[in-house]
Amino acid sequence: MLQAYQRLDHTHGEIVDSITLDQDTRKKARIKGVTDNGADIGIFMERGHPLLVGEILKTECGLLIEIKGAAEPVSTAIATDWLTFSKVCYHLGNRHTSLQIGELWLRFKPDHVLEALAEKYGLTLDKTPAIFEPESGAYGSKSGHSHSHANTDSISHEKHNHDKHSHEKHSHDKHSHEHAH
Repeated sequence: MLQAYQRLDHTHGEIVDSITLDQDTRKKARIKGVTDNGADIGIFMERGHPLLVGEILKTECGLLIEIKGAAEPVSTAIATDWLTFSKVCYHLGNRHTSLQIGELWLRFKPDHVLEALAEKYGLTLDKTPAIFEPESGAYGSKSGHSHSHANTDSISHEKHNHDKHSHEKHSHDKHSHEHAH
């Protein structure tokens, strides 16, 4: 069984395999799985530092394995104007739900209450399975390294395309708003 304990800041060699994981699995510190080429692998990472799509892991024997995102059930809410989009982001953020934010679209795990709220504001819902990469927020921890999200491969595998909007993420701090009580 391959064992991966190390994340790489930069690729120093040929990526020989990949592992495709959903968002819930990428959040785990200990993962037992099978690579896309069929090799058994154990991934052992520091707790609190989710694996990121496009990240490269190095196994104990020196092989490089890329993390890929699996399409999973999600709701993608699509807005037509920035004011409405901002209001929906505010209200969903106020519920402290995990959101993936794009240009005039946002994505969350299926939830009838959240879907009804988005529809109340006139957003269109698309329930096509897609890769879910929620924002970590201002208090979310990063793995201490940087890598490019220029790899839009994960989004291009989606069955739908929100024009050019699918290829850009916008930073959103879902915890920076004031709570009115």
